[in-house]
Amino acid sequence: MTTPLVAGLAVGAAAYGARAALQAFNAWKTAGPRMRQFYKGGFQSEMTRREAALILGVRESAPEEKVKEAHRRIMIANHPDAGGSSFIAAKVNEAKDMLLGKKRGGGTIF
Repeated sequence: MTTPLVAGLAVGAAAYGARAALQAFNAWKTAGPRMRQFYKGGFQSEMTRREAALILGVRESAPEEKVKEAHRRIMIANHPDAGGSSFIAAKVNEAKDMLLGKKRGGGTIF
C-alpha cells in the first residue's frame, strides 16, 4: 500500500523539479547579456566613423550632445593626468573629432 504512494510522490516531485528546471532555462535563454560588450580589438591605422562610434560607444549618427557626453565619460576614466594612457586619450579625442566633423591634422603621433 505504501509503495504506490511513495512512487506517486516520487513521480510528482520529479515532474515539479523538471518544470522548475524548464522555467529557469527559458528565463536564462531570453535574458539579455548581463555585461555590456565593449569594442574588442586594436585600432585601425586611419580612423573611420564606424571605429570612432565603437570607441565612444555611440551610434555613428548620434547627436552632438551624446558624443560629447560619451567623450567626457571616457576621458574622466582615461585622462593621462589621472593615470590613464595618453595613447587611449588621443584615440578618444580623435574619435570625438571624427564624429563631430572636426578633422584634426590626420591621425595621432603614436
